[in-house]
Amino acid sequence: MSNVVSLDATDRAILRELVEDGRLSNVELAARVGLTPAPCLRRVRRLEESGVIAGYRARLDPVAAGREFCVYLLVQITMTSGEVVEEFESRVASFPEVTEMRRVYGEIDYVIRVDVADSNAYERFQADKMYSVPGVHRMVSHPTMKTVTSND
Repeated sequence: MSNVVSLDATDRAILRELVEDGRLSNVELAARVGLTPAPCLRRVRRLEESGVIAGYRARLDPVAAGREFCVYLLVQITMTSGEVVEEFESRVASFPEVTEMRRVYGEIDYVIRVDVADSNAYERFQADKMYSVPGVHRMVSHPTMKTVTSND
């Protein structure tokens, strides 16, 4: 669980640099933000320990990874019990094609990002996986045309 942390301009500069390139060495990061390595490392560790930096990961090229077909799937479930909600979330989150899943307010219960190779792969995902998940009431698919901007 994250604590609320007061961030100064140097902390924000560190975060900007790490978001851009999480593999920066501490020496390079320190140089970019105008610190010496020791205080820079202390700040990074504080940001990690407080949960501001939640982790580091590789950013994949969807075409090279064979996952260039992105669909936003809107799902409405029949919430007959907490167990149905837990089962739905657990099952769907375990599918490797699902790269993001958010429970939302309103008529739709979930917005799910699905990244697969092509429309045939998406059809198989929906038929073989989503149709078997308990509690699904309605699904609406929105295949995307192109990525305009992304924070990934």
